[in-house]
Amino acid sequence: MSLLEVKNLNITFDTPEGIVRAVSSVNFNLDKNDSLAVVGESGSGKTQLVFSILGLLAKNATSLGSIKFKSKEILNASEKELNSIRSKKISIIFQDPMTSLNPYMRICDQLNEVLIHHKGISKKEALQESIRMLDAVKIPKAKNRINMFPHEFSGGMRQRVMIAMSLLCNPDIIIADEPTTALDVTVQAQIIELFKEIKKEFQTSLILITHNMGIVDQISKKTLVLYAGRIMEYGLTKDIFMNPSHPYTRGLIEAIPRIDLEYESLKTIPGDPPNMLERTKNCVFRSRCQKPTHDCKEGNIPMGLIEVNPGHWVDQCCINCG
Repeated sequence: MSLLEVKNLNITFDTPEGIVRAVSSVNFNLDKNDSLAVVGESGSGKTQLVFSILGLLAKNATSLGSIKFKSKEILNASEKELNSIRSKKISIIFQDPMTSLNPYMRICDQLNEVLIHHKGISKKEALQESIRMLDAVKIPKAKNRINMFPHEFSGGMRQRVMIAMSLLCNPDIIIADEPTTALDVTVQAQIIELFKEIKKEFQTSLILITHNMGIVDQISKKTLVLYAGRIMEYGLTKDIFMNPSHPYTRGLIEAIPRIDLEYESLKTIPGDPPNMLERTKNCVFRSRCQKPTHDCKEGNIPMGLIEVNPGHWVDQCCINCG
């Protein structure tokens, strides 16, 4: 039985310009102590996908399909039901550690608030547990630093505080939304190592949202490649890196700089993502495909995923392109 099961998830936004189709027909599973990376460019629907799990979508959003946590349907659940899951069972680390913490509150108060609200323990017990968790994420002299304000911490330290906050209730799943954004390369490496240690120590499942393919193979067991709200490729990370079968996936991997190569300019994927206001049954990647092997503009090519190898799924329109 999967810990988290997403089936045929569709998310739209009603805007003054029209209906934005942010996520279309997304399916994936997450098992206990599993790890999944959701990758793609900005605007591909990654954050809206995970927001739907915790009921954090904007009021103008409509979500259809199914999201089951431990076999219980949670998509469009009530606030009361979702509040019993948020932080306790599924925790999220939001983008940008520089702005995620309240600048007017001491670190101790922000951590204690989570424990007092969700676990109902005393302030003294909460403080002890908060210090223990800051130690767990390797913040030096945690007992002294816990009374500081966020501005007294570096970017990397603030990210560690956010990770500690997500671990306070020992959740089954941690969702990390771009956890290395705005951090320098050295600190990024430290955060990735920290996630590895946390997974091993706390036996927590992880959903990593990122556009940085360079960190994916270090931390995630499975990878889901999202483009224009649709799955382009999904499977074991090692299979996707060794045998990328979609031209978009290959473009993302080729865009990773390598220290053993010299570049006049870094590789990119030419073109722009499609307009999400336009509804199409055709291939969403056709305008950026470098070597199409067929004319998919007519809409005669079957859409959807096909299993190219056991557990390795690819959009069947693009499987031979690129």
